[in-house]
Amino acid sequence: VVRRRLLQRYEHQPFISCLAGFYSCRWKRYQRERTEPGKCCCSMRECMFFPLLVAAFCFSLVFLYTWGEGKNDYNGFDWYNYGNLGFWFLWSLVILIVAAVLFAYISLLLVLAMCLLAEGQQLYLHWSHKIGTFLVLGFSIASLFALSILWRDHRKTVRLSFQVTAPYLHIGAIAIMVLLAWPVALHAIRADKKVTQVIIVGPYLAILLFLFLIPLGMYSPCIREMGTLGPKPALIGHRGAPMLAPENTEMSFLKTIEHGGDGLETDVTISYDGVPFLMHDDTLRRTTNIQEIYPNDTGKAASFFSWDALQKLNAGTWFLKNKPFVGMGSLSKADQNQAMNQSIYTLSSFLRLADSHNKLVIFDLYRPPEKHPYRNLWIRKILDVILKESKIKRHLVLWLHNGVRSFVQSVAPGFQHTMGRKAPIEDLLKHNIVKLNLVYTDMSSEDIRKYAEANITTNFYVVNEPWLYSLAWCSGAHSVTTNAVHLLKDLSQPLFLMTPQQYNIMWILTDLTSAFLISLIFAL
Repeated sequence: VVRRRLLQRYEHQPFISCLAGFYSCRWKRYQRERTEPGKCCCSMRECMFFPLLVAAFCFSLVFLYTWGEGKNDYNGFDWYNYGNLGFWFLWSLVILIVAAVLFAYISLLLVLAMCLLAEGQQLYLHWSHKIGTFLVLGFSIASLFALSILWRDHRKTVRLSFQVTAPYLHIGAIAIMVLLAWPVALHAIRADKKVTQVIIVGPYLAILLFLFLIPLGMYSPCIREMGTLGPKPALIGHRGAPMLAPENTEMSFLKTIEHGGDGLETDVTISYDGVPFLMHDDTLRRTTNIQEIYPNDTGKAASFFSWDALQKLNAGTWFLKNKPFVGMGSLSKADQNQAMNQSIYTLSSFLRLADSHNKLVIFDLYRPPEKHPYRNLWIRKILDVILKESKIKRHLVLWLHNGVRSFVQSVAPGFQHTMGRKAPIEDLLKHNIVKLNLVYTDMSSEDIRKYAEANITTNFYVVNEPWLYSLAWCSGAHSVTTNAVHLLKDLSQPLFLMTPQQYNIMWILTDLTSAFLISLIFAL
């Protein structure tokens, strides 16, 4: 009899042992305590710490979503760090990996806690996990704060992402509530007081009701009636195809043309002897081998070099060495050899290439610094190249520079004049503006429609991610500037596109299914 009682008392509980072992480092049964009916699930100290665990989960989830949806701007983030640190590194990818690992860690702790509660075990989080929880909480809050200060436009990106992901985030939130129904129901049943049951179940039901009704306030331009979707936005290669070739080189523009791009975007500056050439940065450090050829002039402005000096630089080897974009595929041997032999490209050659393939061109013009011989002649020099040297068809030129627009309109009629900011329609028509070139965070389907009614089209930059391109498509954008022509060209329809009827069915089925499962859990 004694032997039988001992066996019953010390029977193995491998599942609970694993839960408590990973959560509390209490692998032995005698180290654990069950929660008595009507009693608190843990000590006062653990009760005070558990909200921190939940907070760490919430903040880490918010940061992971925020940073994940910001992938469109990873290259800009890495370029910003390059300007401050002086060397190129994919910091954006490192932050994404760290955020994912920390979220997975804190999620595991929370799942273990829920399972222990469901098994009626008292919670005791090991001190090492408490330190880990503080680290995750601190990292997430600090990162979100840094983003809000240093990268304020990122909040606009997140808000835009909700327009396409909100229906699916709603389903995810409902699924979490269904999973939480199990421990909530068990604790409500074990509570010996009605007040305690109300405290446990009340907030849960309030949140559930909120989630059931939240679709009433959702808006997405990708939820639309069949046949109302506009044409696919044209694709303008941002500095060519910089995910496939070194930016602002002949190879980069040829790759854009090869993959069906509709236009080419670039940046123009002027050499010391008056040759307009393509360069985005103020200096030549990032995109050339200037450290090898002119090691004492790495900090010198690009426009203070003569064209003969610029021709001696290689503009492609850096691309193979640094791999500037997250998720870049490997290049073929032929493409590697071609990239290694790229040189700085002139504006004249760029325009001839675009004209020969009938591609639109748009460019940012950089005025030379003080003491540059062409500081006050730069616009005339650029116009000479456009009108006399390249002789590109004028309707292919999207003229963006706003400083001397009336002069340009008088000497070069036929350009498509483009404004880089929103303005009243009356002012735009007064200055013969036919296109707006806007940062994608200014995207608004209402504004796009308003300008389209006045025959003013919209272009948004820089749009790299399929979800953001889908949003621009659904919103009615005419074109986008992108680093990923080769990826976006393959989209046959917007992601997340559905009719209002399809969305209503999805919403109602989700709510009814979850309500049935939760009711079943509480009934059992």
